[in-house]
Amino acid sequence: MRNQHYWMAVGALLVAGLPAAHAATTDSDQFSVSAGANYSSGKYGTDTTTDIWSVPFTAEYQTSNWTFKLVVPYINVSGPGNVIPGVGRVKNNNPLCRGLGRAVGGALHACGSGTSTGGTATTTSSGSASGLGDIVASAGYQLFTSDDQTFGVDLTGKVKFGTADADKGLGTGQNDYGLSLDTYKVVGNWTAFGGVGWMKYGSSQYIRLKNGFNANVGAQYKLGGSDSIGAYYYYHERIAVGGAPQSELTGFWNHQLGKSWRLQAYVLGGFANGSPDYGAGGTLKYTF
Repeated sequence: MRNQHYWMAVGALLVAGLPAAHAATTDSDQFSVSAGANYSSGKYGTDTTTDIWSVPFTAEYQTSNWTFKLVVPYINVSGPGNVIPGVGRVKNNNPLCRGLGRAVGGALHACGSGTSTGGTATTTSSGSASGLGDIVASAGYQLFTSDDQTFGVDLTGKVKFGTADADKGLGTGQNDYGLSLDTYKVVGNWTAFGGVGWMKYGSSQYIRLKNGFNANVGAQYKLGGSDSIGAYYYYHERIAVGGAPQSELTGFWNHQLGKSWRLQAYVLGGFANGSPDYGAGGTLKYTF
């Protein structure tokens, strides 16, 4: 039977789009769908604020030791074209600049660079764009679980498809590939969890990225009944020229609505230029 302490902690990680481990083995196959809304705002080391809205739709299938997941997000980004969702500030040489296609003296300049290709000084290009985000598919396998299901280790692989429009600054336009190892331990009403991961990032002719490691650690406390609260810290090393590492703390709340429904909400604060200054969001999930 699934361990509720751990699963609710995992749910909070999923809300924020972080790698998460697989829950304890289920007695039967389960399928779930969810929809959410996330908002973040930050300057990412620039002089202009970037606001990002995302509405992710998720389908998940769990059977025995496996969990398969597909996330399809719709996003809206307002801000300079050199800030990319999920990456932060980059050196973006795409002349379309979040779809604006601005030119100075007949020459297009790089997104958010502040100068044209001819060397003419310009202001940072900012604008708003909306559309399909990067679709993410993942598969997680439970490597080990204790007999009482209070401890487990899981391996997850994922692919982020470059479906977001790079000309609108909604993504890099390239595929990324990741692998993570996660663990959890339940002690009474407390669940401690953490993991490490590695991502291979795709680069384009406009945006160059390097591969990078990430890590998360946190704890969740079951209040009793249908509620739990917790917090976790997430770090990701710098992956872009001109960028910065990601460092942020997230607090979350989970509430079980009957047998099939689950509500999840979170708030976060960033501590590095690669992360937003603050953010919040929530997800409603239904399990069949």
